[in-house]
Amino acid sequence: MWTGRHVVLGVSGGIASYKSCYLARRLTEAGARVDAVLTAGAAEFVRPATFEALTGRPVLTSLWEPGRALDHIRLAREPDLVIVAPATAHLLARMAQGLADDALTALLLARTGPVLIAPAMNDAMFAAPVTMRNLAILRERGIAIVGPATGALAEGPSDQPGRMSEPETILHHAMRVLRAGGRLDGKRVLVTAGPTRESLDPVRIITNRSSGKMGHRIAQEAWYRGATVHLVTGPSAEPAPEGCTIERIERTEELEAAVAAGLPEADVLIMAAAPADYAPTRRAVSKIPRSEGALSIPLEPTRDILIATRALRKPGAIIVGFALETGAAADRAWDKLERKGLDLIVANDALEPGAGFEVDTNNVIIISKRDERWHSGLTTKAKVAEAILDRVEECIV
Repeated sequence: MWTGRHVVLGVSGGIASYKSCYLARRLTEAGARVDAVLTAGAAEFVRPATFEALTGRPVLTSLWEPGRALDHIRLAREPDLVIVAPATAHLLARMAQGLADDALTALLLARTGPVLIAPAMNDAMFAAPVTMRNLAILRERGIAIVGPATGALAEGPSDQPGRMSEPETILHHAMRVLRAGGRLDGKRVLVTAGPTRESLDPVRIITNRSSGKMGHRIAQEAWYRGATVHLVTGPSAEPAPEGCTIERIERTEELEAAVAAGLPEADVLIMAAAPADYAPTRRAVSKIPRSEGALSIPLEPTRDILIATRALRKPGAIIVGFALETGAAADRAWDKLERKGLDLIVANDALEPGAGFEVDTNNVIIISKRDERWHSGLTTKAKVAEAILDRVEECIV
């Protein structure tokens, strides 16, 4: 994601600047070229040599450094993204007023490309009406803002916003700033993920091996591309994707209800969940006792959610299904695409090493309703998510 990107990391003088060291390291390790620009206050909290060691590049701290008279203009024009973390109340005020009295504010005033700021300050300073006005001015200028979060401040615990967002959160928002602007920008995307569980009794369930990894990667990638994403997920240990709303379900019946509720407004449905195909005809209200003989439990098929909710689809919506098979995956997937009225279907073989459930990689064939086929090869599920959404964007007119 970051390989070959050029990022300027602006750091202003707050205690949260220690987190910016980790942010600089993460960006550099991910393959970005990082130029740090520090205010005089920032250099009191973290010495410039720290950022030079982490990025492998010289650090700009002043408009008056010998031989660097125009570096603030170069660093305003060249990078893919400027991140300011932390952005103190003082820096926000100077940005809002268009002041350019040091290297960082001069760079920001000259910047015409994407900027992401991460405010960090005392909670009362953040809540002050003048700070709210300054942030509103910056938003009107198209500057993206992440946070602040709640939590411990330098002066003690707080349940009000003021704490700088964590570096990983900033990285997610930075990627959205860079990736948004395509055909998914502003679209409503409904993604399902994970397994469902059908109870035999209060203790035992019928389920499958789905981990939810594929659906979670798709939801995150759709959010990066500027979409409003609602993720409906069965039981999964996967962390919540940044920026997405999440609805947690357990039974197939609950998954169907969630899809039915979201479909009328969804521009895209990506049905990556693995709902149980069968459920017990009756569910015991107490634990079924163990016995010496065989246990026979009658099962009935669950409803096919894509077929059951077909009439609720928004006109022109892009519908994507999945077909996990154990042999002849592409042929079986094509049959499902036609029967269920899909625009795309993603097929893979559960028996292939490194693909399918409970792993971070996958190998899929993406098939369109015009019988166009794309082979991903064995790669990460994040890369597969990108390929799927590339095909979805091609379907959007």
